[in-house]
Amino acid sequence: MPKVTDEHRLARRAQIVAAARTCVIEEGFHKTTMADVIRESGLSAGAVYGYFKSKEEIVGAIAEDALSTVDEVFEQILATEGPLTPVAALETALKHVVVIAERPGGDVTRVGVQAWSEALRNPAVMATAADKYTRLRDHFEAVVRRAQADGTVDPDANPKHVAQVMFGTLPGFILQRLVIGDVTPESYAEGLRALLRY
Repeated sequence: MPKVTDEHRLARRAQIVAAARTCVIEEGFHKTTMADVIRESGLSAGAVYGYFKSKEEIVGAIAEDALSTVDEVFEQILATEGPLTPVAALETALKHVVVIAERPGGDVTRVGVQAWSEALRNPAVMATAADKYTRLRDHFEAVVRRAQADGTVDPDANPKHVAQVMFGTLPGFILQRLVIGDVTPESYAEGLRALLRY
């Protein structure tokens, strides 16, 4: 029996995640079943369950896939020369959201919106979402701390509180982009700058 390589395992896992993303985008999280994912993937039930025991685990994998480059993006933001403003950092993050949303395989932000709703009903999805969103919010907190050091944020402000607000702008951007369609990272940042007067 031939040995299964790491590359083969990673390719199979990616195939399952892509199938699940397609199902959720087309049918919604609540209606998508493991049987749907198995059918869409073209793999056997044993193969799919060998990687993921439940739909909730697959949602976690979709989220991880979507956030896989976030660490790098925030490293680049924090390495920016000169004073860093939170709005500039947010604009860069929103541009990355658009890049992720426009990757082949379907708009993963649609999956994110559906997962928010599902998290209210499903503790497993809530735990996964809380973990991923905390990680993202921590990145914003690092931005705030850098901005405080640069003098673009009040040094007496609580970085966690500012990060909460910055993170809170993401769902608004995503919903407007999906539902209304006229928002861009640039227009959003322009509006925030006007609101904050810088």
